[in-house]
Amino acid sequence: MSTLAIVQARMTSTRFPGKVLAPLVGQPMVLRQLERVRRATTLDGVIVATSTDPTDDELTGVVEASGVPVVRGSLDDVLDRFITAMDVFEPEVVVRLTADCPLISPFVIDQVVEAFRASNADYVSNTMTPTYPDGLDVEVVRASVLREVARSATDPPEREHVTLGVYRRHDRYRVENVIGSRDLSHLRWTVDTPADFAFVTRVYEALLPVTADFDLEDVLAYLEQHPEFSRTDADAARNAALTGLDTGAMNA
Repeated sequence: MSTLAIVQARMTSTRFPGKVLAPLVGQPMVLRQLERVRRATTLDGVIVATSTDPTDDELTGVVEASGVPVVRGSLDDVLDRFITAMDVFEPEVVVRLTADCPLISPFVIDQVVEAFRASNADYVSNTMTPTYPDGLDVEVVRASVLREVARSATDPPEREHVTLGVYRRHDRYRVENVIGSRDLSHLRWTVDTPADFAFVTRVYEALLPVTADFDLEDVLAYLEQHPEFSRTDADAARNAALTGLDTGAMNA
């Protein structure tokens, strides 16, 4: 079964415009993230889905020059953007990632994809009851299910938050959650603000010269040695964009 990672990206972030191209130890942040995503062994392909808005022209050029394909679609209807990408690459399984996670873990991507393959679920993620740091979110969904939701979804949040129309419908779709061996959900490794980016930069500067393929455990070991540099959910709320929405969140 073909498995395609679709990394959604845009330049018009509200809190940190242009963050995806912010220079992270010699490379735009989005390219640093793509380096990590491409190390996951369970993926058959990786693409970036951005918009046709002129603000995303530079992003498109940078990503394409790196050798990663780009598909462009609606700026605001992100679900439709995913469907456009699926029409081009025709995957059976989609792995949804967002381009503000330059510490994304290849190990965790593989863990969630393998859990999906071992199940009969329509959707598997590590986000319904989070136990991984914010910024290591992975969602895996059947392409046929995403197409079904796209045909019927009229609620604007379901068009913006690509998989919301799947996991909020437990009565229709089988949804499962991957739980880590320990609860690290209080850690904040995503990039929404310049302060988040400063943290990620510090991690890269410390680890990249020593271990080019550093992963989750390496970052944890670094923060154990330097707890004063850590960022947590006390610095910013997790998944603030979903606050107030009926997400059908799981209790276990």
